[in-house]
Amino acid sequence: MLTSRPQSSIAFTVSIGAAMLVGAVVMALVLFASGAPEAVAIGVVLSSIPFGPVLGCYLWLDRYEPEPRSLLLLGLGWGAFVATSAAIFLQAFDAFAFGPSEAVESVLVAPVTEEAAKGLFILLLLLYRRSEFDGILDGIVYAGMVGVGFAFVEDILYLSQAYIGDDVRTGGIEEAVALFIVRGIASPFAHPFFTAFIGIGIGIAVSSRRRSVQVLAPTLGYLAAVGTHAAWNGSLLLDGGSGALVAYVAVMVPAFLIMVAFAVWSRHREGVLLAAALTDCAARGFLDAAEVPWLSRIPARKACRTFAERSGGRPALDAMKDYQSAAIELGFLHHRYLRGTAPARYEELGQAHVATMYALRPLLRWPVMAGALR
Repeated sequence: MLTSRPQSSIAFTVSIGAAMLVGAVVMALVLFASGAPEAVAIGVVLSSIPFGPVLGCYLWLDRYEPEPRSLLLLGLGWGAFVATSAAIFLQAFDAFAFGPSEAVESVLVAPVTEEAAKGLFILLLLLYRRSEFDGILDGIVYAGMVGVGFAFVEDILYLSQAYIGDDVRTGGIEEAVALFIVRGIASPFAHPFFTAFIGIGIGIAVSSRRRSVQVLAPTLGYLAAVGTHAAWNGSLLLDGGSGALVAYVAVMVPAFLIMVAFAVWSRHREGVLLAAALTDCAARGFLDAAEVPWLSRIPARKACRTFAERSGGRPALDAMKDYQSAAIELGFLHHRYLRGTAPARYEELGQAHVATMYALRPLLRWPVMAGALR
């Protein structure tokens, strides 16, 4: 691993952290202003129910080349605090300055502001942590983190308000649960799904050498995110909300299944690309060719860790984990080098990964050494 981080990476982390702190304060004030701590508590409890399963799905997608946990947490925090507070501010300003109708606010203003606020984090990653962004699957994962965080806090706001009630609704736990069924059970993936288009667009841009694609793909991704978000919000306004059922069954479910299939295909494709890149790395002497099958397949990696811990204890397990992490990072970096889309400092990054692997190699315990190769 690199012994020091570039100044841009440090500035990125500090800036995002500061923005999250400000956003958290803003959201705390918004929730405090409701004057109903019981309603907020119910909103938090109900919003937490889909949070874990949805988050787990994106972590599963991230298993081939696990992204730094710090960046995933920053994505969650950005969605939960920065994107939500920015969207509230922009929508409040629009309401004050232009006074749009409820339909315009829901179908136009909310999708444009919310997707811009969420997508900005992925764009900042591209600009300041490009070495951690390898392609489409990374874009989907980071978009998922931001979307999950955004949905969690937004659900708290909506569910709390449903419990409090207004001039039209009486409020109470029945109202909150009814809204939870729509948001938490029927459409918990909505915000990650919308923002995934931005992640895909930026992922395509990272993987392309053509300047036109690097500009056009993220733009189209943002427009697709806004379009799907607007279509969903618009369906909620049709026939008193009954149009949402038609839109959900006829449009959202098929579109979501297509997105899931695409994400799973991208995950499988990453395994193929990793194996090819590591094979080329082995041909160049960066690692032993016999290690490639043990590094490019997730079950094989798990088997290596299990064997290392059983035969050498915690030190051997830690060494195997660190070696796998460095080798995987080297493999995807090398893939980008072969495609001609390597990030700046790729030589320094690659040398650091190779040095880490070289230092750890004497500590490794491979299943093949015990005759366990299958």
